[in-house]
Amino acid sequence: MSACPLAPTATARADVTGVGAMAVVLAYTPPAFGHLFPFCALLTEMAGRGHEIHVRTLAAGVDLCRDLGFKAAPVDARLEDLQPSGAAGVLASANKTVRELAERAAAEVGDFQRAVRAADPDLIIVDANCWGALSAAEAQSRPWTVFSPFVPYLRSPGSPPFGAGKRPLTGRWGRVRDWGVGTVTHVVFDRPFRAGMGPVRAGLGLPAVPSADALLRRAPLLLVTTGKPFEYPHTDWGDSVELIGPAEFDPRADRPGWLDEIDEPVVLVTTSSVRQADDALVAAAVAALRDEPVHIVATRPADEDAGVFRRPGVTMARFVPHSMVLERAVCVVTHGGMGVTQKALSRGIPVCAVPFGRDQFEVARRVEVAGCGTRLPARRLTVPRLRSAVRTAMTMTDGAAAVAAGFAATGGVGRGADLLESLL
Repeated sequence: MSACPLAPTATARADVTGVGAMAVVLAYTPPAFGHLFPFCALLTEMAGRGHEIHVRTLAAGVDLCRDLGFKAAPVDARLEDLQPSGAAGVLASANKTVRELAERAAAEVGDFQRAVRAADPDLIIVDANCWGALSAAEAQSRPWTVFSPFVPYLRSPGSPPFGAGKRPLTGRWGRVRDWGVGTVTHVVFDRPFRAGMGPVRAGLGLPAVPSADALLRRAPLLLVTTGKPFEYPHTDWGDSVELIGPAEFDPRADRPGWLDEIDEPVVLVTTSSVRQADDALVAAAVAALRDEPVHIVATRPADEDAGVFRRPGVTMARFVPHSMVLERAVCVVTHGGMGVTQKALSRGIPVCAVPFGRDQFEVARRVEVAGCGTRLPARRLTVPRLRSAVRTAMTMTDGAAAVAAGFAATGGVGRGADLLESLL
């Protein structure tokens, strides 16, 4: 393993302070709130234990991090222009995402190395989608780990290859089906991964890796924000992978007065924090639930021009802390983002997932298999189908409660912080 020329003083400091003393922690995230928020949950736990936190993230998230007491700076502005946006269809979305992440990886390396020199950390935490920063972390000598706030690109016996959102299938036909799916995902996912990441890793003096699965397994420790039975019960990702349950975080905000004016049960409808084609979900939900005895609260975080819009039975806003709305919610209709899906399920609230791209196909399938909600692919989204899917989801409170119990058993960000401290 080749080490990049970064400041060596952190090793000496760690030797002096020892485990349990204050450490400097550097967290490197993609430029997306959907990734920053789970990081904030874990980092707030670390800060509460006396550690000094440094964050590199999207420019719009810097003030949030500083308000939490972290030392924060934006990632290179070029990285914000390379944020994956998804595409129509499972295969097209997977191929587009991997190409964009590999392109972004090349720009991450220098940005990450500058962050390490500036923070001089004792411990480095890298988001699982930051493939360049992850490789650069591998190429240096400080303790480091990977944090995955979404279903990771990992393979496990009995599970279909990541990306297609296929249901686990056992026996001979399952093995044949998974071989066929793997043949396709090898072309649309692994080939562009190798083409994009080969030069990045060669430039760092690191060996090539054939897939994102192999890249993530280079980390000494991988923390994943999930738990069973939401994750498939048979899943075994290996000893270096730890499931810590949801990393829940909402930024500080005043409770909106209009929320207390709602008398009906609430259905929360959410779209992605990264712009994709899921605006249609809000319109379909409003039409589908028009005659139901519920009030829709819809959030559209990617719409920078959105204000608060109200009419009987519907409230729309760019952002409302989901934890406040979930106090009143009986169901969540979502694009299948890991964060809001798990926030709902951790409270025993069933979910109707309508995936549009990226990891959302995998999240939606887990909702269906765990029996904690329903799955409706975006290509099949119609008003009647969504109405039926939401009505069915509302009956699945027992499955949502089972998932909530499984999440609680993981130990959460407290156990995650224990695992991080074990690396010091």
